[in-house]
Amino acid sequence: MQPTYLPWLGYFDLIEKSDVFVIYDCVQFEKQSWQQRNRIRNKDGEIMLVLPVKYGNGLLRRINEVEVDYSRNVPKKHLTSIQLSYSKAKNFSAIFFELEKIYAGKPKMLIDINVSLIKLGMKLLNIETPLVYASELNVQGSRVEALIDICKKLSVDRYLSPIGSKGYIDENNLFPENKIKLEYQNYNHPIYEQVNYDNFISHLTYIDYLFNTNTTN
Repeated sequence: MQPTYLPWLGYFDLIEKSDVFVIYDCVQFEKQSWQQRNRIRNKDGEIMLVLPVKYGNGLLRRINEVEVDYSRNVPKKHLTSIQLSYSKAKNFSAIFFELEKIYAGKPKMLIDINVSLIKLGMKLLNIETPLVYASELNVQGSRVEALIDICKKLSVDRYLSPIGSKGYIDENNLFPENKIKLEYQNYNHPIYEQVNYDNFISHLTYIDYLFNTNTTN
C-alpha cells in the first residue's frame, strides 16, 4: 500500500493480516490524495486535514521524494485541530502526547511523517507485522506487473489486496499464471461512540478510533 497520512482502520487491518507489509513508496505522488490528507471529526462533522508539500521540483516525483512544507506551520495547526476535536475523548492524553512527539520532530520527507504515524498506529493496535519499502526491492514494471515482481522478490505465494484495487487488477490479472493466490480484503468497520456525539461517522483516521475506545486491536 502507498503510505497514507493518518490512515483509516482498514489500512491496519491489511497490515495485521499480512506476513509482510510493503510500503509502496516508489510510485508517483498524487496531489490531494490520501498520501497527504485524512479526516477527523468534531461536533460539526468531519474535517479534512491536508498536509502541504513542496512543489518546487515539479509534480512528477515519487512519494519518497516529496518534502513536507512547514512554511505555514500547518502540521502544528493539525495538532491544534486534533486537540480541539478530541480533548474530551477517553484516551486523549497518552495518544496526543505520542502525536506531538512525531510532529515536533518535523520530518523533512512526507514518507517519514506518514510511516511514523503508521508505526504509531501499529504500536497502539499491537500489530507487529514487518514493514518493507518497495524502493528497496528495485521493483520492475508498473501496476499489476509491479505487484507480481514484489511478490516474487519476497518469495510469497499469497497477495492480499484492498478491494479498491480490484478494477485495475482484473484488467490484467497475472496472479494465476504466476501461481500467486490473490485475495481481497473484507473489512467491516467497527461502530463506536465518538466523543458523545449522537451520529457515527465511519472511515475516519485511525486516531479517531483510538481516542474514543478503551480497546485495542
